[in-house]
Amino acid sequence: MKLILTAPVDHLGIPGEIVEVKDGYGRNYLLPRGFAIKWTRGAEKQIEGIKRARDAREIRSIDHAKEIRTQLEALTVSLPANAGDNGKLFGAVTPADIVLAVKKAGGPAVDKRAVEIAKPIKAVGTHTVGLKLTSGVVAHIDVNVVSA
Repeated sequence: MKLILTAPVDHLGIPGEIVEVKDGYGRNYLLPRGFAIKWTRGAEKQIEGIKRARDAREIRSIDHAKEIRTQLEALTVSLPANAGDNGKLFGAVTPADIVLAVKKAGGPAVDKRAVEIAKPIKAVGTHTVGLKLTSGVVAHIDVNVVSA
């Protein structure tokens, strides 16, 4: 089955690539989750749009990634969340919450798939979170979860 990736897939490719996969993998995993679209001649035009969007937000080099890492690590990120009297959260902090908090703190836009949380954040306090910028550059930021 020939598909065009719309999201990064480990060990397969990046958005905009045309890949050949087994029918079951494409039909049962990639297509229902929105990671890929079926390849057609008309869809090739969509590839150009995907590539342009990726180039706009892509980190250009290792030096650029290190510059963004320095900028992220200098931020003070505060994240309000609903919590009980004992400091436990009602639910957990999601990667999307962290991305939104980084943006509100004045940081650059980061993809939520780049957020690496070692264990779920379910309590008030300061937690260290990794943001994978490239394969070799990870920014570690401290997220201060406060009771809302």
